[in-house]
Amino acid sequence: MSGVITANGTDAKVECIIPILKVKSFAASIDYYVNVLGFRVEWEWGNPPNIGSVIRDNCSIMLCEGEQGHPGTWIWMGVEDAGEYYEAYKVSGAKIRETPINYPWAYEFRVEDLDGHVLRIGSGPKEDEPHGH
Repeated sequence: MSGVITANGTDAKVECIIPILKVKSFAASIDYYVNVLGFRVEWEWGNPPNIGSVIRDNCSIMLCEGEQGHPGTWIWMGVEDAGEYYEAYKVSGAKIRETPINYPWAYEFRVEDLDGHVLRIGSGPKEDEPHGH
């Protein structure tokens, strides 16, 4: 036991938090997340599959065709080097919504998936560059 008691009286720890994104086409979304964004398929279910999960570096995103959520969800994706991801995603054909900006909290850029969900991809702010808006 950790000795930390939460408001509801338990000290059970959270194991993970996984966003679930509603997508129009599970197959097209899997293709985009794997072949453009560099995730891999973690699992999928259905015949044909209509729900599943993609994973990258032990971080998962669930995709669900036609249910569970709304288009336009935003997700923070913290990475070691956002500039490296930005360069890779320019080449891979990712839909870049915003080029990198050096904010006080992070150096980040934004990528959109096929359903308008936004990945805010960021790493630590660049100390030697001015901050953007």
